[in-house]
Amino acid sequence: MGLMDFFKKGVEKPVEPKTQKIQTPPSMKAPEASREYTIERGDTLSNIAKKFYGNAGDWKKIYEANKNTIKNPDLIYPGEKIIIP
Repeated sequence: MGLMDFFKKGVEKPVEPKTQKIQTPPSMKAPEASREYTIERGDTLSNIAKKFYGNAGDWKKIYEANKNTIKNPDLIYPGEKIIIP
């Protein structure tokens, strides 16, 4: 610190480096987490959708993700393991 710096009025604030916000392209984003769910007695795809998404009408998302397990969306069985996307 020189003599002239001592006589300056006010306090100098350090210059913050400028940051550039980089957006991740959709192809590089991590997939949403899926979870496994075991169907219980009395379950329907609608009430499972309501439980996980808050909307019973989203049952189709669950059905589409589990077409290899669920052949008929009206017939699901206790003990079956499905993926909740």
